Amino acid sequence: MLLKNKSAIVTGANSGIGRAIALALARDGANVTIDYVIDPESAEELEEEISKLGDKAIMVDADVSKPSDLQMLVDETVKAFGGLDIMVNNAGIETRTSVLDSTEDQFDKVIAVNLKSAFFATQLAARQMIKQGGGGRIINISSVHEDWPMPGNAPYCLSKGGMRMLTRTAGVELAEHNITVVGVGPGAVATPINKQTMSDPEKMKQLDQAIPLGRMAEPDEVAGMVVWLASDQAGYVTATTCFVDGGMMQASLGL
Repeated sequence: MLLKNKSAIVTGANSGIGRAIALALARDGANVTIDYVIDPESAEELEEEISKLGDKAIMVDADVSKPSDLQMLVDETVKAFGGLDIMVNNAGIETRTSVLDSTEDQFDKVIAVNLKSAFFATQLAARQMIKQGGGGRIINISSVHEDWPMPGNAPYCLSKGGMRMLTRTAGVELAEHNITVVGVGPGAVATPINKQTMSDPEKMKQLDQAIPLGRMAEPDEVAGMVVWLASDQAGYVTATTCFVDGGMMQASLGL
């Protein structure tokens, strides 16, 4: 097991990519703190599933847009597992609104959940890791849209672009403490956030044609990258983003 006796926090862990990450970390031996703000039933099911694997899991109802709740996540993890080795900043939302029609409230909410949370979770996790000694792993679940425009989804793209520079800057700053900071940039993934696209056969056809591998990713395929980055095998990877996009960002019409 790559992560035996390690302890991890996964924000937004009770659905989609977050759920897959939490399970994958547990399968490789990690104890996991499941962060959620809605649907506690799904969080309970995940906690039970992780426990059946022989690992420990706790649930924490924490609003990641609030630094005080993030501190609670760290404190509860240390209390339950004795320390914090892996911080996965996965929680994210989108409004599918453009520059012209995004409201201030929509903008503020997306930035708070996607970017502000990742910044302060990185800060608080790093402080705990430095206090413990021995280094640690901070993994930011970003998107191809940290670098690749998505017209009609402006606040989301801005939040992921900010996460890109958070990853690079924090990775450089924290290197002296043996704390790595790496982004994971999924492309199109079969999760609830893409339900609108997945329910439209014509949109799915267009999407699949735009991906060189010809299909959306499954959440487990993103989670596998996170497990590797959290392990000692990835100890020399920091301040960069690893894209899991089926070649989407490199696709060309060949014109």
